[in-house]
Order: sequence, then structure tokens, then C-alpha cells
Amino acid sequence: MRIVTWNINSVRLRMPLVAQLTRTVKPDVLCLQETKAADEVFPQDDLRALGYEHMRFRGMKGYNGVAILSRLPLQDAGSRDWCGKPDARHVAAALPGGIELHNFYIPAGGDVPDPKVNDKFAHKLAFLRELATWWRDKRDNGARRIMVGDLNIAPLESDVWSHKQLLKIVSHTPVEVDHLAEVQAAHGWVDAVRHFVPEEEKLYSWWSYRSRDWQESDRGRRLDHVWVTPSLAPALKASSILREARGWEKPSDHVPVIVDLKM
Repeated sequence: MRIVTWNINSVRLRMPLVAQLTRTVKPDVLCLQETKAADEVFPQDDLRALGYEHMRFRGMKGYNGVAILSRLPLQDAGSRDWCGKPDARHVAAALPGGIELHNFYIPAGGDVPDPKVNDKFAHKLAFLRELATWWRDKRDNGARRIMVGDLNIAPLESDVWSHKQLLKIVSHTPVEVDHLAEVQAAHGWVDAVRHFVPEEEKLYSWWSYRSRDWQESDRGRRLDHVWVTPSLAPALKASSILREARGWEKPSDHVPVIVDLKM
């Protein structure tokens, strides 16, 4: 089973890229974030034409939005709101084989890493605290769960182009990294990408639009993640990050993260 997660940055605008990804990578399950489409205008027909007969999505006009698209049957798995905000940042589905899949779009957090002066950063930290508590309460050593999404945090020093220069930049500050570590520990999550790639190796999934030549400067961050519960770790077969997608026509600033499981 091939699972792909991708912050698409507007699914309707970038449907040609979804089609290109489908042709080249052939996901069984495609999880999208920042779809920016209210449910009534979500492009269901276009996605079914690509082979995704089954889908779960939650959206809002112009902002956020998450979706799970699948060639495999899906069932509702109890998506919810966080921090009391109905802002379409989580969708969940049950896959065949008793696998529960959760797709998240964690708040970016704004520009200033101080919750006292930046409400967006305060929201991000509150979201992470609530998420850690939720996963801790649901922990089950035999559970077959997968968590994917744009988590908007690059946790390792090798997940950013410069650890020293980004220590005070939102997405790599120590407080964010610590909060994400608590989320990971709360459910015993295994980082499916780092399962194959040594922690000391540089690895990115996002490059800013502000960079005139993103490839030459290579100032990236690994903000997009796939985690599995320990019971699914033995099924991990391969992982990759489709760096070339950042150079596609009218690209997202994120690229797809791919994980294969032997089921």
C-alpha cells in the first residue's frame, strides 16, 4: 500500500499536479492538506476520474482543508475539531486491514515565536498540547494507526538547512520541537521516513516561494511527516520525498512524501 501526503496549497488550482502525481507515483491513498475548498466545491468528479473512488474531506473557503483520497474503500473514523475551532484541520478514515488513518494540518504559527504577543503561535502550541493529550488517551500498543500531514514543524537539526539560523524561526524553535516530541511520545509513533533515512542526513519537504532559486539555495525544511504505530513499523517497506515536484509548473511550496507498507 502506497500512502502519499502532500500540502497541495489549493486542490482546485493544482488539479493538474494531482493528475501528474497520480500518473508518476500511483498512490493507493493520497492525503492532502491546505485544500482551500469548501465541501460543496471540492472537486470530487475530477478526483474520481483519476481513480480515487473513495474520499473523506473537510474544507472551508480559501483556507486550510484536509482530504483523504483512496483507491481502497474508506469508512468514517471520527474526525474532530481542535481548540474549539471548526477550521478543517483534521480528517480521519478507516482503511482495510483495520488501519486507522489520520490526516492533519497543524497551524503554521505566524512569524513571531512568542505566544504572549502572537495569537497564531499560541494557537499552534495549544493545538499540539491538545493533540498530545488526545493521543495519550487513545494509546493502544496493538493499534494499527497512521498519522500524516503538514505538521508545520521540522524537528531535527538535519530537517532544516541551518539549525543555528532557524532556532528562532517558527517551525524549528525549541518549544515547537519539544511539543511535537510530546505528541510523538504520547502514542509511541514511529517516524516512517526517518525509519529509512539516518537522522544525520539532510532531508526537506518544503522550500519557500520567496527563494528566487529554491534548488540552488536549497534552504528547505522537513515539515511534512508520516508516522505509524509500533505495530505497523514491521510493515514499512520504503519511503521517499518527491523533491522534483517543487519544480513542476505552478508548484506547491511543499512536495509529496511517499511511504510504502507491505500489507
